[in-house]
Amino acid sequence: MEVVKKLRAVSRKQLSRIIVFSSIFILAAQMVQASGESTGHVDAGHGAAITILWIAVILIAAKIGGLVEKFGQPSVLGELVIGVVLGNLVLLGLDVFEPIKQDEIITFLAELGVIILLFQIGLESNIQEMKKVGMNAFLVAIIGVVVPFILGAYVVGPWLLPGLTDNAYLFLGAALTATSVGITARVFQDLGKLKTPEAQIVLGAAVFDDVLGLIILAVVSAIATLGSVSLGMVGLIVAKAVLFLVGAIVLGQLFAPVLGRMVSKIQTGIGMKFTLAIAFALIFAYVAGLIGLAPIIGAFAAGLVLDPVHFRYFKDPKVVSDVKEAVKDADEAVRKQIHEAIEPHTHRHVEDLIEPLAYFLVPIFFVVTGMSVKLETLADTKILGVALAITAVAIVGKYVAGLAAGKVNKSIVGVGMIPRGEVGLIFAAIGQGLGVISDSLFSVIVIMVIITTLIAPPILAVMLKRQERYEAVGA
Repeated sequence: MEVVKKLRAVSRKQLSRIIVFSSIFILAAQMVQASGESTGHVDAGHGAAITILWIAVILIAAKIGGLVEKFGQPSVLGELVIGVVLGNLVLLGLDVFEPIKQDEIITFLAELGVIILLFQIGLESNIQEMKKVGMNAFLVAIIGVVVPFILGAYVVGPWLLPGLTDNAYLFLGAALTATSVGITARVFQDLGKLKTPEAQIVLGAAVFDDVLGLIILAVVSAIATLGSVSLGMVGLIVAKAVLFLVGAIVLGQLFAPVLGRMVSKIQTGIGMKFTLAIAFALIFAYVAGLIGLAPIIGAFAAGLVLDPVHFRYFKDPKVVSDVKEAVKDADEAVRKQIHEAIEPHTHRHVEDLIEPLAYFLVPIFFVVTGMSVKLETLADTKILGVALAITAVAIVGKYVAGLAAGKVNKSIVGVGMIPRGEVGLIFAAIGQGLGVISDSLFSVIVIMVIITTLIAPPILAVMLKRQERYEAVGA
């Protein structure tokens, strides 16, 4: 009934506008494409104009996909689905969006979007918070990574998809290890349950999960590139990934304050703060790639390193400065209370600065990733059946992780670990980029991501509300 009510909330007028806008974009794209074909060639200026048009189409299409938020689903799901739609219009005879798949500039922007996304995840993670959640969160993460990986890479993958390469099975297992902390955190936040033990364990485990998953990604990517699966090579890659993460965090925390103080002597404005943060992410991503790891591992490490204290030499956000100026003559108790309320906005300023860049780049990655899905592969009932079976394994593999949650509601923890979201897509896209994952396997992974992302939030919400009712009755 709740879904029906939300569906009714999307008026016919809104849907009509979406259809009109979509038709205009399709018509405009067809006109530009026809113009290029009529001249027989595409010069540099015309090619740049087409790319600019594609970027505009992708961004607006991503926002149209945001309609899923009206049904309580994360926007990433809508971006992925709209990408699948645009990428498969060719099945209806509309090939106007096909050039997007071969556009090198858009491909680069999508890859940059992944780096910015992992940098954001690192910024939102906190090393001190990881220590506080304790051994339970760590055990949940270990089980939630090891069980899905083994099931995907060594059991279900070879059983349901015989004939693939060992590297393909490894990437399947890696994709199953992912957990999207953002999706789960949003559910806890919306219901006011972020401070519950279950939420703290899930969020802490998701942070450990990110680190372990990125190490696994580094291992399987290097194996796919080098063509070696020896234990010595795996050990070397794991050691390299661990040393890089630990070294980046330790050295970064030592030098980031010094670097912040040095550049603040040049300028203390917002632009310099933004430049320092982005440069940190890009340099760390470069170094990770230089030593054979995925660049996103470097971006994630950069986010973990950068702490608000590293920017204490820079100006506060203007709104913070204005509020402090406005209350400087107020009563001491009132001034203290207002300062405490506004302090988090100072600490989150770097995240706030990065957010607009993420609004631009990250949707490009998800829409382009969705466009890579070939729906004709799902016409094969065997492939569809495999996708559903893999999804079941993905759900079970994370749900059992809740058994290590200790004296809390284990089911809530297990369900909270289920969504794969953007992280699973990143793993799949990297595997496809390396030529390891076929179109059919990629589609299987995307279906798994969509289903786990779709079912977990409503189930988690129901379980949290039910627990709240039990607690109210018990009280």
